[in-house]
Amino acid sequence: MKRPSLLHAVWPPVTAVMLFLLLWQVAVWVWDVPKFILPGPVVIAEAAVADAKVVARHAGSTLSIAVSGLAIGCLVGMGVAVALHFSVRLKSALSPLLVLSQNVPIVVLATLLVVWFGFGILPKLILITLVCFFPVAVAMMDGLVSADRGMCDYMRMLGATRWQTFAKLEFPWSLPSIFSGLKIAAAYSVLAAVFSEWVGSKSGMGYYLQLKKTGFQVDRMFVAVIVIVVLSWLLYGLMVWLERATVKWRRERQS
Repeated sequence: MKRPSLLHAVWPPVTAVMLFLLLWQVAVWVWDVPKFILPGPVVIAEAAVADAKVVARHAGSTLSIAVSGLAIGCLVGMGVAVALHFSVRLKSALSPLLVLSQNVPIVVLATLLVVWFGFGILPKLILITLVCFFPVAVAMMDGLVSADRGMCDYMRMLGATRWQTFAKLEFPWSLPSIFSGLKIAAAYSVLAAVFSEWVGSKSGMGYYLQLKKTGFQVDRMFVAVIVIVVLSWLLYGLMVWLERATVKWRRERQS
């Protein structure tokens, strides 16, 4: 099956975005909407150029902490998934706690972490880790249990150990599910980083966004939102690229 070219895959969403921006700008002009209520794309672009160096510095800080927390969260999530997969009792005991860990509002959790651990990097890493590990753990556990039971029985008949079955069959089988969790975690990591910076930080897009909110600089707030979205897309795209580079057998089967 022939795949569509990159141009054919990209132009529909690009056209839709350009049309939306055009309609937005025209609406602002026609109804003469004040800039402090809803700035148009032109005003936002001018603000982005004027604040480019400052935004770049804060974006780099957010991206750094988001990538670090994402890496830790993914490792923790995969470790938890493997541990629960190998122990049924541990899974029945800790599964409710995993769900409970996601029921605390992120704003409350970020505030508590700042109270407990101060304004350094530690509370930010903890928050991002807590946000990211859950989708990875759940996705990996689902992927591990979905491995072909017939193949698992066949490997045991051949004398394979529990670990050999996991390494040779269950883990490779779960890779598509793992990457599904990784993509969700990648998108969430930037939002968690922004929340942590909003609550207590002197750098990052969360800090920048809070400053502009206090000063009622709506155009700069839109710039911050756009940068946050772009950072999330970048990390999500990285996971998509890693999936395509790693899970080659799935791509070959679909082609």
